[in-house]
Amino acid sequence: MIAEAELLRKGATAARNLVALFESQAQVRAERTAVKMKREGRWQDVSWADVARRARDVSDGLAAIGLRPGDRVAIIGETNLEWILADLGVLGAAGITVTIYQSNKPAEFQYILADAGARFVFCDTDVQVAKIREVRGKLPALEGIIRATGTAADPFERTLADLERAGAEWRRANPDAHAARVAALGPDDPASFIYTSGTTGNPKGVVLTHGNWVYEGYAVEQIDLIGPNDLVLMFLPMAHSFAKVIEAVWFATGATCAFVESLEKILDNASEVRPTVMPSVPRIFEKAYNTVVSKGLSTPGLKGKLFQLAMESFDQYATAADQGKPYSSFGFLVGKKLVFPKLTHALNERFGGRMRLFVSGGAPLSPKIAHFFDVLGFTILEGYGLTESSAGTFVNRPGRNRIGTVGPPVPGTEVRIAEDGEVLLRGGGVMKGYYNAPEATAEVLKDGWLYTGDIGYLDEAGHLKITDRKKDIIVTAGGKNVAPQNLENELKTEPLISQVMVHGDKRKFLSAIVTLNEENARKWATDSGVPAGAALHEAPQVRAQIQKAIDALNAKQASYSTIKRFAIVPRDFTQESGELTPTLKVKRKVVTQNYRTLLDSFYAE
Repeated sequence: MIAEAELLRKGATAARNLVALFESQAQVRAERTAVKMKREGRWQDVSWADVARRARDVSDGLAAIGLRPGDRVAIIGETNLEWILADLGVLGAAGITVTIYQSNKPAEFQYILADAGARFVFCDTDVQVAKIREVRGKLPALEGIIRATGTAADPFERTLADLERAGAEWRRANPDAHAARVAALGPDDPASFIYTSGTTGNPKGVVLTHGNWVYEGYAVEQIDLIGPNDLVLMFLPMAHSFAKVIEAVWFATGATCAFVESLEKILDNASEVRPTVMPSVPRIFEKAYNTVVSKGLSTPGLKGKLFQLAMESFDQYATAADQGKPYSSFGFLVGKKLVFPKLTHALNERFGGRMRLFVSGGAPLSPKIAHFFDVLGFTILEGYGLTESSAGTFVNRPGRNRIGTVGPPVPGTEVRIAEDGEVLLRGGGVMKGYYNAPEATAEVLKDGWLYTGDIGYLDEAGHLKITDRKKDIIVTAGGKNVAPQNLENELKTEPLISQVMVHGDKRKFLSAIVTLNEENARKWATDSGVPAGAALHEAPQVRAQIQKAIDALNAKQASYSTIKRFAIVPRDFTQESGELTPTLKVKRKVVTQNYRTLLDSFYAE
């Protein structure tokens, strides 16, 4: 049970559960805009009162079809209003939301639905319905599908609209049932099962409580990261804990959320709704950086030469900044006067002209990319947390950003560094445990502390710097420890590179698998004389450019952490191939298996 002292907000006792937190905000802000969404080509505003009314209809609709307190209901779908209505509806019915990524395959659906014992599943497209139906015969506990779009094919399916109508009708005979259910929910009651990405085996269901989410909402509110006047651009997958914690902060602060149409339209939608805050994973910033740099370097004439001069100086500036040293040069002055202001203006327009800050989480952000945005006048506040700690655990503060760190802990969270460098956490965001997995829970929860599996240290300002995942650290044949993520993040600032996996555990030296950014590489290849239609991963000019980036990285490393061999593979890593998680992190085990023969060839005598 979360201590009462941790659930105080501005002198008032906090909400006991996430539904009460949302409904108190909806009551105060009734006619103000809670959601912006684009439907049929135009942006629509949805008020807090309308969201609350529909969520209650869903909640009572679930009660009408027999959902009991503690029952599990899965949600599979894009980040949109319907996902939020399903989530609030399940929680308002005293159920537990099981989040599933829409990119998961049918077998993965089956595992999670079976492990959680889900009775119903919300989904938003025919594609997702087809996946569920493919494994339905192996899910005896699953009683039905609730569709956000389309029509019900048979009695196993019903539409969201049908459920809302059933809820409104049921409420006439049970007018006080919803309030009674919500009042009975306490901080220690489970709210969410979020399944880990399963990079080393079957995913585990992380049990997060109402108290976890309420704590996170209020804790982040206290540090003024997001406020009631902010417009938050949302595209993170709601199945991920990072998006869920933003949802809790949204409910706590009363901000407005704008849901993008798709990942491909993030910038288009941003320029239309003009957000002030954008939470994102590092991959989005990497792509933005590489697009800008690739375009600038390919610009002909004097402009291109000035851009190249500015970027060469920027590289030196970023290296000096990481070391806490000042830097000045003619090239950097040229950049600040002639090059960077134009980039700032262009990006500012693309993001709508009101962007106050970005929040980066879900994976490590390259300091070089953070410095680049900073030089252009944009703030990226990097944060850190696990699904097991409700995601929002550390974050840099506005006005006190220390690039290269993930900031201090949020209020109410304690941190300790173990003798081997592992980061240990204690506080209101720490999970209740893994669902039906007491042994796995005991491995990471010890004496009230969560053992994160991440290696890091606290700097002189109390900001945490993560150096790597404990399980990912490479120990070479010579006994040297190497953090591969640092090398990979540095290499991904080369515009031609999309993904990198550094390999070398128990090997004599480090090697790497590299994938290309197809768009940037194709344009660069055309400008560099590579014949049209040539296989880019085999082109000597492309290999030479990648070698140049690796040489620049190696020049800053100890000999044991230099990359001595690499290969460019013909296709990028994808979620569909199982090589990326839904938050676009590389699954090392899968990539290693897929390219075992190639990796072994690096070390053949």
